[in-house]
Amino acid sequence: MKVVFTLLVALGYGTAFMTNPAASRSERTKIFGGAGGRASTLEGKKEKVAQIQSLIDTSQMVFTVPAGSITVSQSEILRRSLPEGTTAAVVKNTLMERAVSGTDYETAAELLKGPHMWFFIEDDIGASIKAYNGFIKENDLMESHGIIGGVIESTLYDADGVKQIGNLPSKLELYAKIAGSIKAVPTKVARVIKAPNSKLARAIKLATMPDE
Repeated sequence: MKVVFTLLVALGYGTAFMTNPAASRSERTKIFGGAGGRASTLEGKKEKVAQIQSLIDTSQMVFTVPAGSITVSQSEILRRSLPEGTTAAVVKNTLMERAVSGTDYETAAELLKGPHMWFFIEDDIGASIKAYNGFIKENDLMESHGIIGGVIESTLYDADGVKQIGNLPSKLELYAKIAGSIKAVPTKVARVIKAPNSKLARAIKLATMPDE
């Protein structure tokens, strides 16, 4: 699975604490560099803002969590748990504020207090939130690294709001429900077609009843 987990340490605080053995992902992590060199110049900062904006442009939702005290092994576990199309990045507050300015995610600026890791969700919102919540539960980080808040279509949600969104079915769960419904329809139709005329009304009623 082509999961993108990019720690934008150049956009945040210090040296990257995650390395990726895949060359293409390694290069993607390397793009954002460290806190010094070109990354700290005006042009470097403009490039980083543009990179964040490119993530925002393709996101259906963003949410944020505390960024500190996650080990290399934990970050690798988190990376593997995220669904395809979800990017996690540590972003410096000033750069995130510039990136969201004038966008549908401008209200995210209200969450910019302290070091943050941001999740940019391109596709499967429910699965992304569930994956992160599962990660902090399994690594005893629920008290220190709970979700702070998030934004969907200009609406700012607090931690409880994001939790409720995370309770919605994931894309795979929806697919399973749809597939189950489609599978059930022909069976019910067959019951109606095969029923004698005297029992047609009862058969139609049966076909429209939900399966137990």
